[in-house]
Amino acid sequence: MGDFHQNGIVTTLHNLGQRPVEDMEKELERFKSSRPMGLVLPSLFSELEGPALSGIVDELTQVPYLDEIVIGLDRADQAQYQHAIDYFSRLPQHHRILWNDGPRLRAIDEQLKEYGLAPSQMGKGRNVWFCYGYILASGKAEAVALHDCDILTYDRSLLARLIYPVANPNFSYAFCKGYYSRIAGNKIGGRAMRLFVTPMIRALKKVSGASEFLDYLDSFRYPLAGEFSMRSDVINDLRIPSDWGLEIGVLSEMKRNYATNRLCQVDIADVYDHKHQDLSLDDKEKGLSKMTIDISKALFRKLATNGEVFTPEKFRTIKATYYRIALDFVDTYQNDAMINGLDYDRHSEEAAVELFASNLMVAGEHFLERPMDKPFIPSWNRVISAIPDILEQLKAAVEADYEEFAK
Repeated sequence: MGDFHQNGIVTTLHNLGQRPVEDMEKELERFKSSRPMGLVLPSLFSELEGPALSGIVDELTQVPYLDEIVIGLDRADQAQYQHAIDYFSRLPQHHRILWNDGPRLRAIDEQLKEYGLAPSQMGKGRNVWFCYGYILASGKAEAVALHDCDILTYDRSLLARLIYPVANPNFSYAFCKGYYSRIAGNKIGGRAMRLFVTPMIRALKKVSGASEFLDYLDSFRYPLAGEFSMRSDVINDLRIPSDWGLEIGVLSEMKRNYATNRLCQVDIADVYDHKHQDLSLDDKEKGLSKMTIDISKALFRKLATNGEVFTPEKFRTIKATYYRIALDFVDTYQNDAMINGLDYDRHSEEAAVELFASNLMVAGEHFLERPMDKPFIPSWNRVISAIPDILEQLKAAVEADYEEFAK
């Protein structure tokens, strides 16, 4: 890809010359002596039975520079946890599986509830939060990458490019966001980003006026990408949303805690395909419908902390502005698809925009009706302050699970 343009206020690291992955891995092996590296894999048990994860594990067996892999396992009973131990056993790197539904981690969760510090709902955010806690407890990694477990087009160059900016000791980046194009099945993917997040940000800029935070979000080419990396000391003060607002919430936290010259985004894949979420026209608790509501609430909450005042009238204005901008994007993407010989279903794209516009009002009403919601999981610094030995407890629970059930 010949693009080398720098836009917005966040540094973009491009894939200019198709550098061989082996060359980059040799450099990362040199970095590990001063900056050891780890990987977090948040996973549902169902993904162990899907088409993507086995290929991901096969690729990871060839990665020479990782000191630790931490797998967060959700929705698994004892037999499924034991199966997961066997499933990941071919990884040559030190690795551990957090059995989030097991009695030991459940006991830790109950202890956190007594202090009002437990994650409020199940989901990826909770899974990631516990995995990050284990990263802090083990102390094996100083640079940590995270990516999803449903990437059908995965190869290990994605990980190398993702972790390189925070692993290179000559770089000053504390956080790196991955990005990529979403083309699969001769169609443009990424509806939530293309037709919701970007036009939503543009609408908020138009309605609310100049905003460094919105300019910052608008600088990211794929703000909803589930792939990012960070220095391990970033984790201590990170407050993670527990719902679909995870990615936007993490970006918001990075802006709150760091200057933008400590943050970057990197092109990690020419081709990227993963599990596609249903639009869920009839159920706002599922699929892209729930995702867009959660993302909207995350944006509204963040802007409110910056002093923005929201009213029902303002939400109606945001909805109308979003709708017009999103329809213009439909024209743009249809033209982009045509020039590249891709299929484009304009009817379904406009149906998505109509759903997303109505969801803006749902999120706005929720925001006004429940102003005292606590959407973020507390930072590990706060948890450690309340329960000083919590990391030791977490590590001991994970190790005890492994020792009891590993064959």
